[in-house]
Amino acid sequence: MIEVTINDSPKTIAVDQTIAALLAELKIESPAIAVEINQQLKPRNTFDTTIINAGDAIEIVTLVGGG
Repeated sequence: MIEVTINDSPKTIAVDQTIAALLAELKIESPAIAVEINQQLKPRNTFDTTIINAGDAIEIVTLVGGG
């Protein structure tokens, strides 16, 4: 297990977890989502291959439409 920060809150996750696996664990299924790791925006096509490392600061933003 490793320690990361997700949206400014500490969390323990599995070693070698990908962005896609983290989103599934958190039950985030929105197609309108942005993920940033250590202030670098990650393209959606890298979610299955980007491994999260100990100490990473992760920001997950769900886009919501409105008027």
